Amino acid sequence: MNDLFKALSHPVRRRIVEMLRRGPMTSGDIAEAFDLSWPTVTGHLNALKAAHLIAPERTGSSIRYRLEISAVEEGLAFMLAILESAQALATENEEARGERQTHPSR
Repeated sequence: MNDLFKALSHPVRRRIVEMLRRGPMTSGDIAEAFDLSWPTVTGHLNALKAAHLIAPERTGSSIRYRLEISAVEEGLAFMLAILESAQALATENEEARGERQTHPSR
C-alpha cells in the first residue's frame, strides 16, 4: 500500500492515472501528453506498475497500459476506513461534550 500512495504523490503519475481512466493507452500516447524525456516517462510508468496501479498489455508490437482497478479499490477502502474511524471519533467527542454540558458536575 505504501507504493500506491508514493506513486500517487507525484502529479505526473496522477495525470497518467487520470488519462488511463478513459481506457488503455500506448506509452507513446502517454508520453505525448507531457513535455518530458522518454526515460522520465518510463520511470513514471515503472513506478505506477510497481504500485500495481497500471498493467501493460502487449498488442502486436506495441504495449498498451491499462488502469488496475483492484489497487485503486484497495487504496480507496483504506481511505474510507480512516474516514469512518474519524467520523466515529468525532461523534464520540460530540456526545461527550453534550454529556458534560448536560451534567456539568461530572
